[in-house]
Amino acid sequence: MLTAVVTMGAMGVVASFGLGIAARKFAVVIDPKIAEIDSFLPHANCGACGYAGCMGFAMAVAAGQASVSGCAPGGASAAKKISAVMGVDAPEMPERMLARVYCLGGHNEAVEKFEYHGVQDCNAAILVAGGSKGCVYGCLGLASCVRACPFDAMYMSDNGLPVVIDEKCTGCGLCIPPCPKNLIELVPENKDVHIFCRSLDKGADTKKLCNVGCIACNKCDKVCPYDAITIDSFLARIDYNKCTNCGLCVPVCPTNVISDLILVRDVAYVNDDCIGCLICKKVCPVDAISGELKQLHVVDPARCIGCTICVDKCPPRVIEMRLPRPKYKREMERVTRAVA
Repeated sequence: MLTAVVTMGAMGVVASFGLGIAARKFAVVIDPKIAEIDSFLPHANCGACGYAGCMGFAMAVAAGQASVSGCAPGGASAAKKISAVMGVDAPEMPERMLARVYCLGGHNEAVEKFEYHGVQDCNAAILVAGGSKGCVYGCLGLASCVRACPFDAMYMSDNGLPVVIDEKCTGCGLCIPPCPKNLIELVPENKDVHIFCRSLDKGADTKKLCNVGCIACNKCDKVCPYDAITIDSFLARIDYNKCTNCGLCVPVCPTNVISDLILVRDVAYVNDDCIGCLICKKVCPVDAISGELKQLHVVDPARCIGCTICVDKCPPRVIEMRLPRPKYKREMERVTRAVA
């Protein structure tokens, strides 16, 4: 018995020495930059950077194979810290992107072909006759995109549609691939007017299946002063390179599929340097500006929709956008809600 204990103890001592020697001989030296870069990352391991987790991205940056601004969830803050570690100037960050779900046809608006009781996954449901929605382009509402979001930036509404929480959305894009209807896109944060529909059916067919679908009536296209809206394959689309968020398309949409996400818009104010050229008065689409030639012009805040057209057209640049004064704010909120 004693011999066995001594033998096992001796073997343990020898093995420990062997492991110590092996640890020294085969030790992998880790670049301290990698650990420091990794400490600045959100550790969601979402893969949006194109690498296998945050550590993979940190190694790629340290090796000069990835951009210091390649972590979308980390944003400008992480990029600035990583740039300091790498000894380079912090790059100008691209505009923040947010996910938008382009469908408003929930339980209350869209027709259902049948009641689905299968696997609660959009990609599985679409295999059954294209899904339960009458509109083949509509959201199936089974939360595949919500489950794919590693930042809890999406949830399902009571109406059966995914909702994006802007404050939490990192623009990683991981919610896009799970959607079999291609309804989710990343859009610049400062774009607030959206046509929330992707139906390519003719207007009459769309109207039968969903009461908030685009019917390609051309009204939004005609009213847009920047040529930012076009009708393509029976669907109105916004070119965000041209869109200025003027919101003129919102109230003319007969199906209310165009939404303005600006809760309270700034209104125009003309300062005392106005030369009374009448140009702002002529271009105002809602007749909110009054004044005579060579006299100071005045904007009615209750009528102004904050489209900024007058600001762009004013030759002496004497018009600016401001938050509405308190006595007009309640009215502006009421009008905005009515239009949205």
